[in-house]
Amino acid sequence: MNEISYRYCDFSPAVIQHAVWLYCRFTLSFRNIEELLAERGIEASYETIRRWVARFGPQIARRLLRSRPRAHPHWHLDEMFVSFGGKRMYLWRAVDQNGEVLDVLVQPKRDKRAALKLMRRLLKRQEFAPSTLVTDKLRAYTAAVHELGLKAHQHQAKWKNNLIESAHVPVRIRVRKMQRFRSIGSAQRFLSIHAAIYNTFNTHRHLISATEHRKRRDEAFCRWREAVGISA
Repeated sequence: MNEISYRYCDFSPAVIQHAVWLYCRFTLSFRNIEELLAERGIEASYETIRRWVARFGPQIARRLLRSRPRAHPHWHLDEMFVSFGGKRMYLWRAVDQNGEVLDVLVQPKRDKRAALKLMRRLLKRQEFAPSTLVTDKLRAYTAAVHELGLKAHQHQAKWKNNLIESAHVPVRIRVRKMQRFRSIGSAQRFLSIHAAIYNTFNTHRHLISATEHRKRRDEAFCRWREAVGISA
């Protein structure tokens, strides 16, 4: 795995890494982070922080994804509406039974072609076929499953997909905070980064004890430090 290079940056790697983490982990704007850094005596403009996220965010996300355990074979697929400058688009998402975000895909339509693209990406990235697929009653999913020849058992009941419906909430909050995306490319790039960091730090706190939560949080920070290239 190639190391992330911070050459030709006017700020230390620690500052850059912390700014990227703040932006992708929390619902903060670039100007919010500029102010947080200024309080620490670090004068970095919001445009500089934007460039850090665009340059280093995808690299860190890829390294985090490589360190994730194998996904659960029970997958939930769904799509949600997003807007780009007033234009209606769809965000196709997939999560496993444990709430792990498997993939996100921005598409202009809600049809078989988009469903096929999402499933092909999932099969390529996960390197195995699911045993169960839970979707809504959109016929594009059934058509895509048949075309790919998947043998997974498909459930098409709205109430069974509550897991991914709940998983939409952090994305909706983030999109609203960002005042919508300016382009499909920027949306796809950011949401992929957001998913990788969300998976790393999602400890399911409401389901575990405080001691277990702290343990998982420490493990998440260890994975983060490895991904950004901080030696132990």
